[in-house]
Amino acid sequence: MLKIEDLQVKLGEKEILKHIDLEINPGETHILFGPNGSGKTSLLMTIMGYPQYEVVSGKIMFKGEDITHMPIDERAKLGIGMSYQRPPTINGLKTRQMVELCAGGEINEAALARQVNFEEFLDRDVNAGFSGGEIKRSELLQLMAQKPDLMLFDEPESGVDMENITLVGNIIAELLEKHLHPSRGRSKMQAKADRTKMGLIITHTGFILDYVSADKGQVLYNGKLSCVSNPREILNCVGDTGYEECVRCISMNNLS
Repeated sequence: MLKIEDLQVKLGEKEILKHIDLEINPGETHILFGPNGSGKTSLLMTIMGYPQYEVVSGKIMFKGEDITHMPIDERAKLGIGMSYQRPPTINGLKTRQMVELCAGGEINEAALARQVNFEEFLDRDVNAGFSGGEIKRSELLQLMAQKPDLMLFDEPESGVDMENITLVGNIIAELLEKHLHPSRGRSKMQAKADRTKMGLIITHTGFILDYVSADKGQVLYNGKLSCVSNPREILNCVGDTGYEECVRCISMNNLS
C-alpha cells in the first residue's frame, strides 16, 4: 500500500534524503531509528506532502496512486495521517473543532476524548499551554477521529512521562490494530491477515516497542536507509556500539 522508490529529497539547497526505497504492506508496522539530523522527520514530512521538502527524483505510491506531488489535504483524504513531535499551537481553534475536522463530519468528541483522558481539553485552543504528554494525547485523538490507513508517528514517547507512556503506547497499538483483546479468556492479538492499518514510527528510546509489535526496523543514517532487521536487534546494537558501527555490522550481515 505504501511504496517509495529511489526517493531523493532536498530542503533548500541541501540534499537530505538519498535513494530511499521503502515498502510497507497492509497490517505492517515499521520502526525507524537514526541519530539526530539523519533525515527521519524529513522522510515523514515528505510522505505527508509538505512542499518545502522538494522531491528531486523518485516516487511515492500509496494505494496504487502516485502521490509524489499530491498536496497534503488530498493525501489526508486518501488515508495518511501523522502525529507530530512538535505540533504548533493554533489559537482560536478549539480542540473539539479540530477533532470534528479530522473526522470529516459529526462525531462524538467526548466519547473519543474519554479514551485518551482528554475530555477537559476539548474546549481549549489546540495545544495552547499543553504539556508534552497532553500534546501527544491530542495528536492521538485527532488520528482516532481521522482513522487513516497509514499512520506516521514522530517520536511518540518524546516528552511523555511514565504516567502517560502506557496510555500513549496502548492507543497507538489499538490504532495500528495490534492491541491485545480477550479471546476465550486469553489476550490475543488480531491476526496479521485481518489487519489493514500501516505504521511508520520514529523512535530514539525504543519504549514504543514495549506496547507495539513491529514487523521491521530500519536505520536512517546520513540520509540513507542503511539496513533492515529486527527492531529489538537494531535497538540493542545501537545501544552497545552506536549508529555508525550498527549500520556497518548489519549491512555486512545482510550481504553475507
